[in-house]
Amino acid sequence: MISPARPPARRIAALLTGTIALVLAATGCGGKTGAGSATGKITSITALDYYTDEREHTHWGEVLAACGKTAGVRVEQTSVPGASLIPKVLQRASSRTLPDLLMLDNPDLQQIAQTGALTPLDQYGIDSSGFTKGILSAGTYQGKVYGLAPAVSTIALFYNKDMLAEAGVAVPGTWDELKAAAAKLARPGRYGMAVDANPTFEGTWQFLPFLWSNGGDEKKLDTPEAAKALQLWVDLVKSGSMSKSVLNWTQADVHDQFVAGRTAMMINGPWRIPALKQAEKLHWGVAPIPVPRTGQTPVTPLGGEVWTVPRSPSKARQEKAAQVLACLNDHSTMRTLAEQHFTVPSRTAVAARYAEQTPSMAAFVQSVEAARARTSQLGVKWPKAATGIYTAMQSALTGRQTPEEALRHGQQIATGH
Repeated sequence: MISPARPPARRIAALLTGTIALVLAATGCGGKTGAGSATGKITSITALDYYTDEREHTHWGEVLAACGKTAGVRVEQTSVPGASLIPKVLQRASSRTLPDLLMLDNPDLQQIAQTGALTPLDQYGIDSSGFTKGILSAGTYQGKVYGLAPAVSTIALFYNKDMLAEAGVAVPGTWDELKAAAAKLARPGRYGMAVDANPTFEGTWQFLPFLWSNGGDEKKLDTPEAAKALQLWVDLVKSGSMSKSVLNWTQADVHDQFVAGRTAMMINGPWRIPALKQAEKLHWGVAPIPVPRTGQTPVTPLGGEVWTVPRSPSKARQEKAAQVLACLNDHSTMRTLAEQHFTVPSRTAVAARYAEQTPSMAAFVQSVEAARARTSQLGVKWPKAATGIYTAMQSALTGRQTPEEALRHGQQIATGH
Protein backbone atom coordinates (compact mmCIF):
# COMPACT_ATOMS: atom_id res chain seq x y z
CA MET A 1 0.00 0.00 0.00
CA ILE A 2 1.10 3.55 -0.66
CA SER A 3 2.02 5.44 2.45
CA PRO A 4 0.64 8.98 2.62
CA ALA A 5 3.14 11.71 3.11
CA ARG A 6 3.96 13.18 6.46
CA PRO A 7 3.08 16.86 6.88
CA PRO A 8 5.98 19.12 6.03
CA ALA A 9 8.53 20.04 8.68
CA ARG A 10 6.38 18.84 11.50
CA ARG A 11 9.29 18.00 13.75
CA ILE A 12 10.78 21.28 14.89
CA ALA A 13 13.15 21.04 17.80
CA ALA A 14 12.05 23.63 20.35
CA LEU A 15 13.98 25.09 23.23
CA LEU A 16 13.58 22.62 26.02
CA THR A 17 12.73 23.48 29.56
CA GLY A 18 14.00 21.14 32.18
CA THR A 19 10.83 21.67 34.13
CA ILE A 20 8.37 20.55 31.48
CA ALA A 21 7.73 17.18 33.08
CA LEU A 22 7.13 18.86 36.41
CA VAL A 23 4.81 21.40 34.80
CA LEU A 24 2.75 18.70 33.14
CA ALA A 25 2.66 16.56 36.23
CA ALA A 26 1.57 19.54 38.30
CA THR A 27 -1.43 20.13 36.08
CA GLY A 28 -2.76 16.68 36.95
CA CYS A 29 -3.57 16.12 33.31
CA GLY A 30 -5.26 12.89 32.49
CA GLY A 31 -8.55 11.51 31.39
CA LYS A 32 -11.11 9.15 32.79
CA THR A 33 -11.56 5.95 30.92
CA GLY A 34 -14.80 4.20 30.44
CA ALA A 35 -13.96 0.53 30.51
CA GLY A 36 -12.99 0.34 34.14
CA SER A 37 -9.64 0.69 35.86
CA ALA A 38 -6.57 -1.34 35.06
CA THR A 39 -5.63 -4.32 37.17
CA GLY A 40 -2.83 -2.52 38.97
CA LYS A 41 -0.30 -5.09 37.69
CA ILE A 42 0.61 -2.91 34.70
CA THR A 43 3.62 -0.82 35.68
CA SER A 44 4.85 0.19 32.22
CA ILE A 45 3.60 0.59 28.66
CA THR A 46 5.37 1.11 25.35
CA ALA A 47 5.04 4.05 22.93
CA LEU A 48 6.24 4.43 19.35
CA ASP A 49 6.72 7.71 17.42
CA TYR A 50 8.98 9.30 14.80
CA TYR A 51 10.51 12.01 16.97
CA THR A 52 14.13 11.08 16.28
CA ASP A 53 15.63 14.54 16.71
CA GLU A 54 17.54 14.32 19.98
CA ARG A 55 16.00 17.34 21.66
CA GLU A 56 12.54 16.58 20.34
CA HIS A 57 12.81 12.94 21.44
CA THR A 58 13.85 14.09 24.90
CA HIS A 59 11.07 16.63 25.08
CA TRP A 60 8.38 14.12 24.11
CA GLY A 61 9.93 11.63 26.49
CA GLU A 62 9.37 14.10 29.31
CA VAL A 63 5.78 14.70 28.24
CA LEU A 64 5.07 10.98 28.01
CA ALA A 65 6.73 10.39 31.37
CA ALA A 66 4.61 13.05 33.03
CA CYS A 67 1.40 11.68 31.50
CA GLY A 68 2.48 8.16 32.41
CA LYS A 69 2.84 9.28 36.00
CA THR A 70 -0.80 10.39 36.05
CA ALA A 71 -1.77 6.92 34.81
CA GLY A 72 0.52 5.17 37.26
CA VAL A 73 2.82 3.68 34.63
CA ARG A 74 6.25 4.21 33.15
CA VAL A 75 6.17 4.93 29.40
CA GLU A 76 8.96 3.27 27.41
CA GLN A 77 9.40 5.48 24.34
CA THR A 78 10.88 4.32 21.03
CA SER A 79 11.41 6.71 18.11
CA VAL A 80 12.11 5.58 14.54
CA PRO A 81 12.77 7.63 11.37
CA GLY A 82 9.59 8.92 9.78
CA ALA A 83 10.01 6.96 6.56
CA SER A 84 10.26 3.67 8.42
CA LEU A 85 7.38 4.17 10.85
CA ILE A 86 4.52 2.90 8.66
CA PRO A 87 6.42 -0.15 7.34
CA LYS A 88 7.30 -1.01 10.94
CA VAL A 89 3.71 -0.50 12.10
CA LEU A 90 2.34 -2.70 9.32
CA GLN A 91 4.88 -5.39 10.09
CA ARG A 92 4.16 -5.31 13.80
CA ALA A 93 0.42 -5.22 13.18
CA SER A 94 0.63 -8.47 11.22
CA SER A 95 2.62 -10.09 14.02
CA ARG A 96 0.41 -8.52 16.72
CA THR A 97 3.33 -6.83 18.43
CA LEU A 98 2.27 -3.19 18.18
CA PRO A 99 3.15 -0.81 21.03
CA ASP A 100 0.54 0.14 23.59
CA LEU A 101 0.54 3.77 22.44
CA LEU A 102 1.16 4.69 18.80
CA MET A 103 1.73 8.07 17.18
CA LEU A 104 0.80 8.46 13.50
CA ASP A 105 1.01 11.31 11.05
CA ASN A 106 -2.66 12.15 10.55
CA PRO A 107 -2.88 11.10 6.85
CA ASP A 108 -1.57 7.66 7.84
CA LEU A 109 -4.37 6.94 10.29
CA GLN A 110 -6.81 5.78 7.62
CA GLN A 111 -4.41 3.18 6.30
CA ILE A 112 -3.64 1.75 9.74
CA ALA A 113 -7.22 1.87 11.02
CA GLN A 114 -8.31 0.01 7.90
CA THR A 115 -6.22 -2.98 9.00
CA GLY A 116 -8.19 -3.27 12.23
CA ALA A 117 -5.06 -2.64 14.30
CA LEU A 118 -6.48 0.33 16.26
CA THR A 119 -9.20 0.66 18.88
CA PRO A 120 -11.94 3.34 18.85
CA LEU A 121 -11.29 5.90 21.55
CA ASP A 122 -14.91 6.21 22.61
CA GLN A 123 -14.68 2.84 24.37
CA TYR A 124 -12.35 4.46 26.88
CA GLY A 125 -14.54 7.48 27.52
CA ILE A 126 -11.88 9.87 26.23
CA ASP A 127 -13.11 13.44 25.94
CA SER A 128 -13.05 14.57 22.29
CA SER A 129 -15.18 17.67 22.77
CA GLY A 130 -13.99 21.11 21.73
CA PHE A 131 -12.04 19.95 18.68
CA THR A 132 -12.81 21.46 15.29
CA LYS A 133 -14.53 19.26 12.73
CA GLY A 134 -11.39 19.10 10.61
CA ILE A 135 -9.16 17.96 13.47
CA LEU A 136 -11.60 15.25 14.52
CA SER A 137 -11.88 14.17 10.90
CA ALA A 138 -8.11 13.66 10.78
CA GLY A 139 -8.40 11.01 13.47
CA THR A 140 -11.62 9.41 12.25
CA TYR A 141 -12.12 6.27 10.17
CA GLN A 142 -15.58 5.09 9.10
CA GLY A 143 -17.29 7.31 11.65
CA LYS A 144 -15.18 6.26 14.64
CA VAL A 145 -12.48 8.38 16.29
CA TYR A 146 -9.26 6.35 16.49
CA GLY A 147 -6.76 9.14 17.08
CA LEU A 148 -6.50 12.57 18.66
CA ALA A 149 -3.91 15.26 17.98
CA PRO A 150 -2.77 17.41 20.92
CA ALA A 151 -1.72 20.13 18.47
CA VAL A 152 -1.85 20.72 14.73
CA SER A 153 -0.27 22.93 12.09
CA THR A 154 -1.18 24.50 8.78
CA ILE A 155 0.26 27.13 6.44
CA ALA A 156 -0.14 30.88 5.98
CA LEU A 157 1.37 33.87 4.16
CA PHE A 158 4.60 35.29 5.58
CA TYR A 159 5.59 38.76 4.37
CA ASN A 160 8.53 41.13 4.77
CA LYS A 161 7.15 44.23 6.46
CA ASP A 162 9.95 46.51 5.28
CA MET A 163 9.66 45.46 1.65
CA LEU A 164 5.91 45.91 1.60
CA ALA A 165 6.17 49.31 3.27
CA GLU A 166 8.88 50.48 0.86
CA ALA A 167 6.80 49.44 -2.15
CA GLY A 168 3.60 50.87 -0.71
CA VAL A 169 1.95 47.48 -0.82
CA ALA A 170 -0.73 46.31 1.60
CA VAL A 171 -0.82 42.72 2.81
CA PRO A 172 -2.83 40.93 0.11
CA GLY A 173 -6.10 39.28 1.06
CA THR A 174 -7.36 38.15 -2.34
CA TRP A 175 -5.81 36.50 -5.39
CA ASP A 176 -5.98 39.72 -7.42
CA GLU A 177 -4.28 41.60 -4.60
CA LEU A 178 -1.65 38.85 -4.36
CA LYS A 179 -0.82 39.07 -8.07
CA ALA A 180 -0.63 42.85 -7.94
CA ALA A 181 1.47 42.88 -4.77
CA ALA A 182 3.87 40.22 -6.03
CA ALA A 183 4.39 42.10 -9.29
CA LYS A 184 5.08 45.37 -7.52
CA LEU A 185 7.47 43.76 -5.05
CA ALA A 186 9.50 41.93 -7.69
CA ARG A 187 12.75 43.49 -8.86
CA PRO A 188 16.20 42.30 -9.98
CA GLY A 189 17.49 39.83 -7.42
CA ARG A 190 14.14 39.56 -5.68
CA TYR A 191 10.82 37.90 -6.39
CA GLY A 192 7.51 38.99 -4.99
CA MET A 193 6.25 35.57 -3.98
CA ALA A 194 7.56 32.06 -3.27
CA VAL A 195 5.90 28.68 -2.84
CA ASP A 196 7.01 25.06 -2.75
CA ALA A 197 5.81 23.47 -6.00
CA ASN A 198 8.13 20.48 -6.04
CA PRO A 199 6.95 17.04 -7.24
CA THR A 200 6.22 15.61 -3.79
CA PHE A 201 3.33 15.54 -1.35
CA GLU A 202 4.90 18.67 0.17
CA GLY A 203 4.20 20.53 -3.07
CA THR A 204 0.62 19.26 -3.05
CA TRP A 205 0.28 20.42 0.56
CA GLN A 206 1.18 23.98 -0.45
CA PHE A 207 -1.25 24.04 -3.36
CA LEU A 208 -4.26 22.74 -1.41
CA PRO A 209 -5.31 26.11 0.08
CA PHE A 210 -5.62 27.53 -3.43
CA LEU A 211 -7.46 24.47 -4.74
CA TRP A 212 -9.84 24.15 -1.80
CA SER A 213 -10.51 27.85 -1.25
CA ASN A 214 -11.70 28.13 -4.87
CA GLY A 215 -14.10 25.23 -4.51
CA GLY A 216 -11.80 22.65 -6.09
CA ASP A 217 -12.01 19.05 -4.92
CA GLU A 218 -9.49 16.21 -4.82
CA LYS A 219 -12.27 13.81 -5.78
CA LYS A 220 -12.34 15.39 -9.26
CA LEU A 221 -9.30 17.39 -10.26
CA ASP A 222 -10.29 18.37 -13.81
CA THR A 223 -12.71 21.15 -12.95
CA PRO A 224 -12.76 24.88 -13.81
CA GLU A 225 -12.29 25.69 -10.11
CA ALA A 226 -9.09 23.63 -9.91
CA ALA A 227 -7.82 25.03 -13.22
CA LYS A 228 -8.29 28.60 -12.04
CA ALA A 229 -6.28 27.89 -8.88
CA LEU A 230 -3.44 26.37 -10.88
CA GLN A 231 -3.61 29.23 -13.38
CA LEU A 232 -2.86 31.64 -10.55
CA TRP A 233 0.48 29.94 -9.89
CA VAL A 234 1.22 29.77 -13.62
CA ASP A 235 0.55 33.51 -13.95
CA LEU A 236 2.86 34.31 -11.04
CA VAL A 237 5.71 32.39 -12.67
CA LYS A 238 5.06 33.70 -16.20
CA SER A 239 4.97 37.29 -15.02
CA GLY A 240 8.28 36.96 -13.20
CA SER A 241 6.66 37.53 -9.83
CA MET A 242 7.65 34.02 -8.77
CA SER A 243 10.81 32.09 -9.62
CA LYS A 244 10.68 29.05 -11.89
CA SER A 245 12.86 27.41 -9.26
CA VAL A 246 9.74 26.83 -7.13
CA LEU A 247 9.42 23.65 -9.20
CA ASN A 248 12.28 22.22 -7.16
CA TRP A 249 12.18 24.13 -3.89
CA THR A 250 11.26 22.52 -0.60
CA GLN A 251 9.60 24.51 2.14
CA ALA A 252 13.04 24.86 3.74
CA ASP A 253 14.34 26.36 0.49
CA VAL A 254 11.43 28.80 0.38
CA HIS A 255 12.25 29.83 3.93
CA ASP A 256 15.91 30.41 3.03
CA GLN A 257 14.90 32.60 0.08
CA PHE A 258 12.70 34.68 2.38
CA VAL A 259 15.36 35.12 5.06
CA ALA A 260 17.95 36.07 2.43
CA GLY A 261 15.67 38.79 1.07
CA ARG A 262 15.23 37.10 -2.29
CA THR A 263 11.45 36.95 -1.94
CA ALA A 264 9.10 39.39 -0.26
CA MET A 265 6.36 36.87 0.55
CA MET A 266 6.15 33.13 1.00
CA ILE A 267 3.77 30.35 1.92
CA ASN A 268 5.05 28.39 4.90
CA GLY A 269 4.22 27.00 8.31
CA PRO A 270 4.66 28.06 11.94
CA TRP A 271 7.59 25.67 12.35
CA ARG A 272 9.63 28.39 10.60
CA ILE A 273 9.03 30.95 13.35
CA PRO A 274 11.95 29.97 15.65
CA ALA A 275 14.43 30.47 12.81
CA LEU A 276 12.76 33.70 11.68
CA LYS A 277 13.06 35.10 15.18
CA GLN A 278 16.80 34.53 15.03
CA ALA A 279 17.06 36.76 11.94
CA GLU A 280 17.27 39.98 13.96
CA LYS A 281 17.19 42.39 11.00
CA LEU A 282 14.21 40.68 9.38
CA HIS A 283 10.85 42.29 10.17
CA TRP A 284 8.14 39.85 9.19
CA GLY A 285 4.44 39.31 9.64
CA VAL A 286 1.95 36.50 9.05
CA ALA A 287 -1.50 36.63 7.46
CA PRO A 288 -4.01 34.05 6.24
CA ILE A 289 -3.44 32.79 2.70
CA PRO A 290 -5.19 35.03 0.16
CA VAL A 291 -8.55 33.81 -1.11
CA PRO A 292 -10.25 34.14 -4.52
CA ARG A 293 -12.73 36.79 -3.38
CA THR A 294 -13.07 39.25 -0.52
CA GLY A 295 -14.89 37.87 2.49
CA GLN A 296 -13.98 34.24 1.93
CA THR A 297 -12.21 32.08 4.50
CA PRO A 298 -9.13 30.18 3.34
CA VAL A 299 -9.40 26.40 3.54
CA THR A 300 -5.99 25.03 4.44
CA PRO A 301 -4.66 21.51 5.09
CA LEU A 302 -4.10 20.15 8.58
CA GLY A 303 -0.71 18.87 9.62
CA GLY A 304 0.12 17.15 12.86
CA GLU A 305 0.26 13.78 14.53
CA VAL A 306 -2.49 11.79 16.19
CA TRP A 307 -2.01 9.40 19.08
CA THR A 308 -3.77 6.06 19.01
CA VAL A 309 -4.32 2.95 21.14
CA PRO A 310 -3.58 -0.23 19.16
CA ARG A 311 -5.39 -3.49 19.81
CA SER A 312 -3.76 -5.63 22.45
CA PRO A 313 -4.47 -8.94 24.16
CA SER A 314 -4.31 -6.98 27.41
CA LYS A 315 -7.31 -4.75 28.07
CA ALA A 316 -5.49 -3.39 31.10
CA ARG A 317 -2.62 -2.16 28.93
CA GLN A 318 -5.08 -0.56 26.53
CA GLU A 319 -6.72 1.23 29.44
CA LYS A 320 -3.40 2.60 30.67
CA ALA A 321 -2.43 3.71 27.17
CA ALA A 322 -5.80 5.45 26.82
CA GLN A 323 -5.21 7.32 30.08
CA VAL A 324 -1.86 8.56 28.78
CA LEU A 325 -3.47 9.55 25.46
CA ALA A 326 -6.16 11.50 27.33
CA CYS A 327 -3.44 13.33 29.25
CA LEU A 328 -1.64 14.25 26.03
CA ASN A 329 -4.89 15.86 24.84
CA ASP A 330 -5.59 17.63 28.11
CA HIS A 331 -6.02 21.43 27.84
CA SER A 332 -2.84 22.25 29.75
CA THR A 333 -0.70 19.67 27.97
CA MET A 334 -1.69 20.78 24.48
CA ARG A 335 -1.02 24.38 25.42
CA THR A 336 2.45 23.46 26.67
CA LEU A 337 3.16 21.45 23.51
CA ALA A 338 1.97 24.31 21.28
CA GLU A 339 4.22 26.80 23.03
CA GLN A 340 7.24 24.53 22.71
CA HIS A 341 6.72 23.56 19.06
CA PHE A 342 4.91 26.59 17.55
CA THR A 343 1.81 24.57 16.76
CA VAL A 344 -1.89 25.22 17.31
CA PRO A 345 -3.70 23.65 20.29
CA SER A 346 -6.38 21.32 18.94
CA ARG A 347 -9.17 22.42 21.25
CA THR A 348 -10.77 25.62 20.01
CA ALA A 349 -10.99 27.35 23.38
CA VAL A 350 -7.34 26.66 24.17
CA ALA A 351 -6.29 27.85 20.71
CA ALA A 352 -8.20 31.13 21.08
CA ARG A 353 -6.43 31.99 24.33
CA TYR A 354 -3.11 30.96 22.81
CA ALA A 355 -3.63 33.28 19.81
CA GLU A 356 -4.32 36.23 22.10
CA GLN A 357 -1.04 35.72 23.94
CA THR A 358 1.04 34.71 20.88
CA PRO A 359 0.29 37.16 18.03
CA SER A 360 2.65 35.45 15.58
CA MET A 361 0.41 32.37 15.77
CA ALA A 362 -2.91 34.19 15.34
CA ALA A 363 -3.14 33.65 11.57
CA PHE A 364 -2.50 29.95 12.01
CA VAL A 365 -5.10 29.64 14.76
CA GLN A 366 -7.60 31.46 12.54
CA SER A 367 -6.84 29.19 9.58
CA VAL A 368 -7.09 25.98 11.60
CA GLU A 369 -10.75 26.72 12.34
CA ALA A 370 -11.66 25.94 8.72
CA ALA A 371 -8.74 23.63 7.96
CA ARG A 372 -9.35 20.23 6.41
CA ALA A 373 -7.77 16.83 6.86
CA ARG A 374 -6.20 15.59 3.63
CA THR A 375 -7.89 12.21 3.96
CA SER A 376 -11.36 13.57 4.79
CA GLN A 377 -12.70 13.04 1.25
CA LEU A 378 -10.78 10.08 -0.12
CA GLY A 379 -9.46 8.23 2.91
CA VAL A 380 -6.84 5.67 1.90
CA LYS A 381 -7.10 6.80 -1.73
CA TRP A 382 -5.67 10.22 -0.90
CA PRO A 383 -2.03 9.46 -1.91
CA LYS A 384 -3.02 8.84 -5.55
CA ALA A 385 -4.88 12.14 -5.67
CA ALA A 386 -1.92 13.93 -4.10
CA THR A 387 0.33 12.45 -6.79
CA GLY A 388 -2.08 13.61 -9.48
CA ILE A 389 -2.05 17.12 -8.05
CA TYR A 390 1.70 17.61 -7.91
CA THR A 391 2.12 16.02 -11.35
CA ALA A 392 -0.36 18.55 -12.74
CA MET A 393 1.46 21.39 -11.00
CA GLN A 394 4.76 20.40 -12.58
CA SER A 395 3.28 20.09 -16.08
CA ALA A 396 1.50 23.44 -15.93
CA LEU A 397 4.31 25.43 -14.34
CA THR A 398 6.86 24.18 -16.86
CA GLY A 399 4.49 25.07 -19.71
CA ARG A 400 4.24 21.53 -21.02
CA GLN A 401 0.47 21.63 -20.61
CA THR A 402 -2.24 24.16 -19.85
CA PRO A 403 -3.72 23.93 -16.36
CA GLU A 404 -6.79 22.24 -17.83
CA GLU A 405 -4.74 19.64 -19.70
CA ALA A 406 -2.46 19.06 -16.72
CA LEU A 407 -5.37 18.50 -14.37
CA ARG A 408 -7.05 16.07 -16.75
CA HIS A 409 -3.87 14.04 -16.68
CA GLY A 410 -3.70 14.43 -12.91
CA GLN A 411 -7.21 13.06 -12.61
CA GLN A 412 -6.19 10.01 -14.60
CA ILE A 413 -3.34 9.41 -12.17
CA ALA A 414 -5.68 9.88 -9.21
CA THR A 415 -8.21 7.37 -10.47
CA GLY A 416 -5.78 4.96 -12.06
CA HIS A 417 -7.29 5.24 -15.55
